[in-house]
Amino acid sequence: MRKLSNYNKTILDKLPLKEVSGVAEEVDIEKNFELISKLHPNLKNLLIINDKSITGLAVKKDLNPIIEKYSKKFNIEYTDNLEISDLKDKVSELEKGDSAILFVLLFKDTTGKYFTYKQSFEEVRKVSQVPIYGLWDFYLNSGMVGGLLTSAIAQGDTVSKMALDVLNGKDIKDIPVVEKSPNLYIFNYDELKRFNLNVSKYIDNPIIINEPSSIYKEHKNFFIITILTISLLTIIVVVLKANIQRREKLERELSNRIEFDKVLLDTIPNAIYYKNVDGHFLGCNTAFASLVSSTKEEIIGKTAFDFFPTEIATKNTQIDKEVLKTFTTISFEFTFYTLSNEMKHIILNKAAYKNIDGTIGGIVCIMDDMTERTQQRQFLIQQSKLAEMGDMIAAIAHQWNEPLVELSALVQDIETSYLLNELKDNDVKNFVNDSMIQIKYMSKTLSDFRNFLKPSTKKVLFSISKALNEINEIIGKQVFYSNINMNFNYKNKNEELLIYGYENEFKQVLLNIINNAKNKIVEKNLPLNKKGEININIQRCENCNMIEIIDDAGAIDEKIINSIFEPYFTTKENGMGLGLYMAKIIIEDKMKGTISVRNDKNCVIFTIKLPFKKA
Repeated sequence: MRKLSNYNKTILDKLPLKEVSGVAEEVDIEKNFELISKLHPNLKNLLIINDKSITGLAVKKDLNPIIEKYSKKFNIEYTDNLEISDLKDKVSELEKGDSAILFVLLFKDTTGKYFTYKQSFEEVRKVSQVPIYGLWDFYLNSGMVGGLLTSAIAQGDTVSKMALDVLNGKDIKDIPVVEKSPNLYIFNYDELKRFNLNVSKYIDNPIIINEPSSIYKEHKNFFIITILTISLLTIIVVVLKANIQRREKLERELSNRIEFDKVLLDTIPNAIYYKNVDGHFLGCNTAFASLVSSTKEEIIGKTAFDFFPTEIATKNTQIDKEVLKTFTTISFEFTFYTLSNEMKHIILNKAAYKNIDGTIGGIVCIMDDMTERTQQRQFLIQQSKLAEMGDMIAAIAHQWNEPLVELSALVQDIETSYLLNELKDNDVKNFVNDSMIQIKYMSKTLSDFRNFLKPSTKKVLFSISKALNEINEIIGKQVFYSNINMNFNYKNKNEELLIYGYENEFKQVLLNIINNAKNKIVEKNLPLNKKGEININIQRCENCNMIEIIDDAGAIDEKIINSIFEPYFTTKENGMGLGLYMAKIIIEDKMKGTISVRNDKNCVIFTIKLPFKKA
């Protein structure tokens, strides 16, 4: 191993050895000038101290262009020919704050006196009031600030790695010379503190010697982990606090919404309740509590069997099961008596609801009290019936005309027989029998009339043909004497067609339409040799029973045909306009069917369709 001063690649070519490698030792003067100018932005004077040794002269050669470059920024004085005493005087004259020293080498002064590297530097350091920078690390512990230094430790570390490569069998010729000297930024903590210099501002990760022991540095990882942990915990606390505040806000909003919903529910006049899948009430509004004569607190936890008759409660339970199974809205109607014996007509609308997790929570029900509307509707139906009374009484008069004539003839006959002494027991018996036949017929007519006026209270299964026969008994003769043929045409003669609904109201609808047709035909003043026609067709269709009432009294004006089912609409001078309106209410609202009207040339066709039930 050999040390070569002032390394140059051409020197290696002159050596007799072919297999040579190593590390170049070079100072980086310009980097140190840059560092000094950054650390001292107000620098005015820089004193460079050197000697005339071989190394010193080599460094001087490298210094000259750099001095020329930086002399424009501040004054640079280079000295290598002073004796030590004169040098100390010059150093002592440098003013603190705007001056600095770059100490290169000083092993011998101009008098020929020799110094160790430590002696010369310490002599200068004693009298200096300004920071001293250098190029080698062996001045550091003598009071040098530092700089980008040629480090023996860094040199040795690099060479040792090369030696290990050789020992591991690597050919030395395959190990190139490290031409870039591994210099390091090294600083003396005491001098940095003395001149209040912050090198970390300009140098990343500098080496600082003599720095006092620091708990932070000794436990750096611990402090970093602790700080990160505290930061993370702080973030978590902030997030949790924000979340808590958000939840508190949501809870307040939810509480306000719940309170609003309670007020809203209690304000709604419809009775409302909700219950779980087992049928136990979870809550209700004031209207429902009032309906069942209980408090809201008493209702919770109970079932429909605690408040309604068994029949209604059982039906209610069946509907609940269907709602939970199909998850659709289901409506049904029922009538019951309250604890105060007040009759209520109720329509229930039920639907299932889900919990937030998607499971079925239970059933909510809105009850529509139809009592008043039902009573009003029934009143209008009765009013409509009363409006028909004139025609009904006229029909009864026609019905009674023949039996009264027959009775009159029988009375006259028995009187004549009595006066002629021809009255026998057998004649009396025949007279009584014939009279009773006529009286029973008249009684039945009154009974039919009375039944017609009686309102239907519940739905029943009844025969269409029976209803039509009873209507014919009431008004058939009146229609006949009005010069009108009324025909009943059954398309399904072998079947008994049944309807589930309100029988008397159904007959009222047919009677109203037939009477209207009769009156219109009468108003036409047909000649005696021409009769009017009222045809009633009865048949079963795919999903319903259909009844058509067709008259030939002339078409309805197209301008008004769509208005005839509206309330209080009438073309009669003294009409009330309730008949056809109530017909629509009865057929469509009460019996869930349809009623319509259309013109067909000179005829008017009323079509009634009702859900069928086959006998």
